[in-house]
Amino acid sequence: MSDLLYSDTEEALRDSVRRLFADRCPPEAVTRVYDDPPQNFSGVWHSLATDLGVAGLLVPEQLGGAGAGAREAAVVMEEIGRAVAPVPFLPSAVLATVALLHAGDTETVKALASGSLTAALAVPLSTAPGDTVTGVGVGVGNGGLTGEITSVAGAGEADVLVVPAAGPDGLELHTVDRGATGFHVSPVLTLDMTRPLVNIKFSDAASTRIGTAPADAAVAAALETGAALLASEQLGIAQWCFETTLAYAKQRKQFGRAIGSYQAIKHRLADLWIEVNSAAAAARYAADACARQDDDATISAAVAQAYCSGVAVHAAEECVQLHGGIGMTWEYPAHLYLKRAKSDQLAFGTGYRHRARLAELVDLPTS
Repeated sequence: MSDLLYSDTEEALRDSVRRLFADRCPPEAVTRVYDDPPQNFSGVWHSLATDLGVAGLLVPEQLGGAGAGAREAAVVMEEIGRAVAPVPFLPSAVLATVALLHAGDTETVKALASGSLTAALAVPLSTAPGDTVTGVGVGVGNGGLTGEITSVAGAGEADVLVVPAAGPDGLELHTVDRGATGFHVSPVLTLDMTRPLVNIKFSDAASTRIGTAPADAAVAAALETGAALLASEQLGIAQWCFETTLAYAKQRKQFGRAIGSYQAIKHRLADLWIEVNSAAAAARYAADACARQDDDATISAAVAQAYCSGVAVHAAEECVQLHGGIGMTWEYPAHLYLKRAKSDQLAFGTGYRHRARLAELVDLPTS
């Protein structure tokens, strides 16, 4: 097993991303994504993608990327979770990029790595690794894409859509430029507006096929990588909620005593501390196994999602409850973390779905 401790390079990356979010993406600014019109965070993503170069972390150096791996991407995901940052790192720099790389694309990936373009993989965010992706239809001859895909993350503002399509010889991967005709994007009202979802309807939309081989493996790799790295975002959410609640319990006084001195509060925080540290181990191992393309990567991703998704929601719930009245207010950012945690819990399949898949992977008998 490799060393799961964070390297100096990873810590430096974390520090840079955290400082950027603290300066450009504070909680009071994130809350404004619920305003009408919502706050625009495209400048934050531009700084993150181009100035820090995180858009190309998973892209090889020969294609203009950083030549890093899932461990470094997981560090960025942790910080996105800690800040509930409304940036398209997961849909563009992870899902779309991994799918395109596995399909053999070079040109679009170069643009994604430089930060000049953003992309989205056109599959429902609820699609779990191992689920069958059917895709939209491909017209005969020069016909375009036709069909509908619901609840796609990051597609509302993406420059390129990476679309799985059911061709005559199996699943194909196509790209559709934002300026093309023949498709319509409609927003979906969701609990978490910091990661908006859209429905996409294609009507003979012009597209470009990527590669000639079936794209099942490319889509599967993107979903598995996304699930493994989402656990790190869930870890970041849980860490922020625990640390913030602990600090509040130490300074908030009732009846002349800090509320953290009461046994009931101590026990709840102690239980949460154990959960968060267990989630850190699961998320870190999933990212490391993914980076090494280890045989255990699929199992570790299922374990991380089955566990970390619930921990993030529990930590956010405890954050709201143990803050008392202030935790229920719109001005306090606890609701942002609860919404993102609950949204993440449903992304890439529920915890039950991952536990069921884990049972299949390790040959546990069905009841």
